[in-house]
Amino acid sequence: MPIKAVLFDMFDTLMLIEKNHEFYSPSLMRMYKYLNKKGIDVSFDTFEKAYIKARDQLYAKADANFEEPHFNVRVSETLKSLGYNYDVSIPIVASATAEFCEEFMTYVRIDENAEAVLRSLHGKYKLGIISNFAIPECVHKLLKNHGLDKLFDVIVISGAVNKRKPSPEIFKSTLKALGVSASETVFVGDTVDADIEGAKAVGMKAVYIERRAQKEAENVRPDQTIKSLSELSLALERF
Repeated sequence: MPIKAVLFDMFDTLMLIEKNHEFYSPSLMRMYKYLNKKGIDVSFDTFEKAYIKARDQLYAKADANFEEPHFNVRVSETLKSLGYNYDVSIPIVASATAEFCEEFMTYVRIDENAEAVLRSLHGKYKLGIISNFAIPECVHKLLKNHGLDKLFDVIVISGAVNKRKPSPEIFKSTLKALGVSASETVFVGDTVDADIEGAKAVGMKAVYIERRAQKEAENVRPDQTIKSLSELSLALERF
């Protein structure tokens, strides 16, 4: 059956997170400084501990069903634990999330081959993104900043739908939105469990882009493995 759609993971597939993912502490500090200016009168150490506890508690509940609460939820829960009754709908919560995002984006660069590859595939296939990330607005902003947003027929971010890979639901809902079957679709990603095993479990073909050594890769069976996005067009022609 001919391939009609190609879906991509976002981070470390199309865009690379630099400096060994060292964005977290400075991003958290930037968010804290914003909140501190808005009247959240606690030390950074106290804030950081409350944030980590709130984040870990959320994921302890969410992991069983591959859920992905929006980042705003962890900000709200952090503030509530510190005695500030700010619901997720309060503008200060969304603004704090935006501050985290702005710092995070300084650690992200587009893969050197991504734009050329996407433009070469655009029009030949339906294109989409399925990304695990708690701040969907951040993903959309990065794509827009690099002029890539218009190349995709669908962009599904886990934080927007409260489901993350390898949940079958996030793959199936994306296929439905594109109007294609799993057997007509190739997924391209860099993680074994979320991307390759998740895609293959719903019947998609999978191309593994080998960014770094993963112990799980010893047992995974992608349909094809590439080391660079520049190899993708040729890989797709083999299907």
